[in-house]
Amino acid sequence: MIRNKLKLLLSLALCFVTHSQAFEVIVKDKAGNPLANAVVWLEGDLYKPKVEQVSDIFSMGQKDRAFSPHILVVPTGAKIEFPNFDSILHHVYSFSKPKPFELKLYKEMPKSEIVFENNGVVELGCNIHDWMLGYILVVDSGYYALTDKQGRANIALSPPQIGKAQLHVWHERFEKLEASEQVEVQLSSTAQKETYKIKQSLMEAFDFAVDESDGYE
Repeated sequence: MIRNKLKLLLSLALCFVTHSQAFEVIVKDKAGNPLANAVVWLEGDLYKPKVEQVSDIFSMGQKDRAFSPHILVVPTGAKIEFPNFDSILHHVYSFSKPKPFELKLYKEMPKSEIVFENNGVVELGCNIHDWMLGYILVVDSGYYALTDKQGRANIALSPPQIGKAQLHVWHERFEKLEASEQVEVQLSSTAQKETYKIKQSLMEAFDFAVDESDGYE
């Protein structure tokens, strides 16, 4: 009886270890410093979006006069809703080539989601609040992540994903905003680690002051 329990616990522990492994990418700037909020994703036949990912509804909200999240990554064909959590009106728009659209002044929730059929970078703004800026990255992949303050991102993989992949890296301070950097990697383990140093210098970061006396209450 005790032996059977020990076997069960060992089996569960091994299962946890197997499923908790992830492909780790550390992104650094040209000076070798960790780069936070970089988007990394894998492309190739083994990394296509899953049906359930595309059928999910993603959310890009507006809260405290800012887009939340600031950066949203979705697979090709994803549906995105744009809830307004503020008590004021917002007017969300994008002129970006992958998905130009406009949601005129509204509160709470627009009538329907928007489908993002084309890959690329969609830059968002608000016609009422000029400082509001957000990004949607539409990628031909189901395997993506954002780097943390240490420049680290983890992408969960399973053994069938072992093979050749294109690793893409993108950051909002790239001079060519619409293009990612990429490199071919050969994955030999679901727990493989890679370090990627970006090739270009980053544009200066700007902090825009929030104007809370915008007249909309």
